[in-house]
Amino acid sequence: MKPVERRLMREVPALRRHMTRCTVSALLGAGLVVAQAALLARILADGFAGHPVRVGPPAALAAVMALRALLTWSRGALAQRAAADAKRTLRDRITGRLRHTGPLRLAAGRHGETATLLTRGLDALDPYVVGYLPTMTATAVVPLTVVAHLGWTDWTSALIVLVTLPLIPVFGALIGMHTAQRTARQWRLLSRLGGHFLDVVSGLPTLRAFGREVHQTRVVGEMADAHRRATMRTLRVAFLSSFVLETIATLSVALVAVPVGLRLLGGELDLRTALTVLFLAPEAYLPLRAAGAAFHDSAEGMAVAERVFAVLDDEDRPTTEDHPTAEDRPAAGAGGRAPAPDARTAHLRLHDVTVSYPDRPAPALRGVSLTVRPGEHVALVGPSGAGKSTLLSLLLGFTAPASGRVTVGGADLADLDQDAWRAQVAWVPQRPHLFAASVADNIRLGRPDAADAEVRAAARAAAADRFIAELPRGYDTVLGEQGAGLSAGQRQRIALARAFLKDAPVLLLDEPTAHLDPESEAAVTRAAVDLMRGRTTLVVAHRTSLLPHADRIVTVRAGTLSTPEPAHAERHLAS
Repeated sequence: MKPVERRLMREVPALRRHMTRCTVSALLGAGLVVAQAALLARILADGFAGHPVRVGPPAALAAVMALRALLTWSRGALAQRAAADAKRTLRDRITGRLRHTGPLRLAAGRHGETATLLTRGLDALDPYVVGYLPTMTATAVVPLTVVAHLGWTDWTSALIVLVTLPLIPVFGALIGMHTAQRTARQWRLLSRLGGHFLDVVSGLPTLRAFGREVHQTRVVGEMADAHRRATMRTLRVAFLSSFVLETIATLSVALVAVPVGLRLLGGELDLRTALTVLFLAPEAYLPLRAAGAAFHDSAEGMAVAERVFAVLDDEDRPTTEDHPTAEDRPAAGAGGRAPAPDARTAHLRLHDVTVSYPDRPAPALRGVSLTVRPGEHVALVGPSGAGKSTLLSLLLGFTAPASGRVTVGGADLADLDQDAWRAQVAWVPQRPHLFAASVADNIRLGRPDAADAEVRAAARAAAADRFIAELPRGYDTVLGEQGAGLSAGQRQRIALARAFLKDAPVLLLDEPTAHLDPESEAAVTRAAVDLMRGRTTLVVAHRTSLLPHADRIVTVRAGTLSTPEPAHAERHLAS
């Protein structure tokens, strides 16, 4: 068993139960195979000998055949259920990891590849669970049972079967190694195709603006053609493997059948024994032949399983090498995390914090210390890439410090119940994500149970009610992906409406007026100022519109902090 298969068995309980059921059904099936061959040989031998027909053997044979049919059906039904349970378990684990992964890390991945893995990819496990695992258990049980019965019935035939049986797995393994490599390449090409196609669809307006849509159409076509060629090469190897294994099995059965026929003609063997041997010999090779075909069918599933565990292992690595992320610590409740303090009265502090990213040579923040008092408004200014958004990410618990601590009311943020803490924080990012749902549902993101009147009140507070009323169905208008159909200013006001509705005591604004026209900037600024009243606020600003409303301005430069005089705020902002 390969390492990835052992890990699947270890980490997916449904597969362990499935293997137990497969083993039991294989033992029952082997017994029924032997019983069917013995009964059929007895009935035919008695018929050729002219013995009177008895009711017992035909009835027993019919019962055995009915039991085999019932066993085959139940094995298939249970295998389908096990496959569904295994896929659900792996999907839950991947989505759980993604849910607990910070947005900065998620943004670095290719979403199309992840979507392909969660959908088409995991479906490739069906042949492994439904076909390969039952076949492998049958391979371990049925040939041994048949050989044992043949040894008791006719040891010469049993010896021939015993010598020729290993030929099938040997040739199957030689071809299987080649198949695994080709299937892994086929899956990589499919994953790249899915990821690139999603990127192209998402960036289609930009591609059209720069006249590159024809080129990308050609690139997608070339990638699809490469995947088609890889699939056909894999199928050719699979067909060749089936031909080789079938040929070896046929010749092996012939090696048993020819001596049996000669010995029967010479009077050295009775008809009943000869028929039993001839019926059982193909059954000894059948699971091995089926295993070869099942291996090729399941090869893509194994490649997908390796990719799944690679994603889980990658997500298991902490954000920094020395300090685990909040998600890697014990879960709330079960792990005894401390409840989050009341953010309305809690001081937010960074104690000599350093943040490093694996793909950056220099720390994003270096030895940063900052205290934000309850109800204070702090503006963060500085050049792009200085570490302003990283500082907000620390307070959201999305990023863990390499050294130092982030505390809320004196308690280490990493030790708090993360959900309870984030329930007290409203975050308005620079580019808010709007889902393909109604406008009202997008505003309700922080409070799904909010009434319609509360949603409308939040929209009015964010100066979003006027343009929402002009939409085709008002608050029930379903938006496109990423808020398609709305301008940047309108999307920003929807995000502010979310924050108004959530009514959290801590507010984090990440450049809410960036990339807006003057009219939209003025509207968003007025709404943001109203939202800041009575709340502890950190605002990242590249423009000056929100700076007069800040109690303190902090400059972030090259991962360090400094507090300029208010009169020099615009000079620091411009630099």
